[in-house]
Amino acid sequence: MQRILIVEDEKRVADLLKIGLEENGYQVLVAYDGAMGLRLFQSNTFQLVISDIILPKMDGFELCREIRKIDDRVPILMLTALGTADDKLEGFDVGADDYMVKPFDFRELTARVRVLLKRNAVSGGAPAKQIAYADLSINLERQEVTRNNICIRLSPKEYNLLVYMVENAEKVISRVEIAEKVWNTHFDTGTNFIDVYINYLRKKIDRDFDVKLIHTKPGVGFILADKI
Repeated sequence: MQRILIVEDEKRVADLLKIGLEENGYQVLVAYDGAMGLRLFQSNTFQLVISDIILPKMDGFELCREIRKIDDRVPILMLTALGTADDKLEGFDVGADDYMVKPFDFRELTARVRVLLKRNAVSGGAPAKQIAYADLSINLERQEVTRNNICIRLSPKEYNLLVYMVENAEKVISRVEIAEKVWNTHFDTGTNFIDVYINYLRKKIDRDFDVKLIHTKPGVGFILADKI
C-alpha cells in the first residue's frame, strides 16, 4: 500500500484529506506542523508528501528543503491558500513537484496524486545515466549539468525543465506541454512562471556561450536546438 504524508495545520482539512485518500486505497499519516512533518518523514517511508505552506514551527518551503536533503525523488505536492506566481515559483525552487490552491476539488487532487505516484514509480526503474545535446551534458544519476565541460548549477525545477527540453531536443514544446510534463499541472494563462523559468535557464545555459540553445517560437512555445 502506498503511504502518503499530509502536513496540514487545519485539522478539518487534514482530516478530510486523510479520510478521502484512505477511501482511495492509500495509507495516510498526518502532521499538524512542519517540525512534526519532518520527524515523521525521517522515521517512515513515504511515496508522496502533501504539505501546506503556512505551518507552525517550520513552514512548507523549509520543510520541502529539508525533505530534499533526505530524498530528492519523493513527489511533493504543495497545497495552500497562497496562489500568486511568486509563491508557486518559490515552491518549485525548493523542490516541490506540483501546486494546488485552496479551495480545491478533491477529485482533481486525487488525479494529481495518481500522476505523481505513477511518474515516480516509472522513474524508479533503470533510466539512462546521461543525456546530451551539442556541448550540453546532463548526468542523471548525480543531477549534474555541464556545458563545454563547465559545471552549471540549477534549481530542481530548472533542472527538470532542462532535462525535458534535452529529451525533446529540436522539437517545439508548448507552454501547456511544459506545464503538464514538467510541473504536472494545468497551464494557467494568467501566469508567466513558465516564461520566467525559461529565462532563468537562458541566463545559466546560454548567456556565457556563443551558440544559443534555448529559443522561443512566438505564439507556439520553445525549442532546444543549436541551429534555428
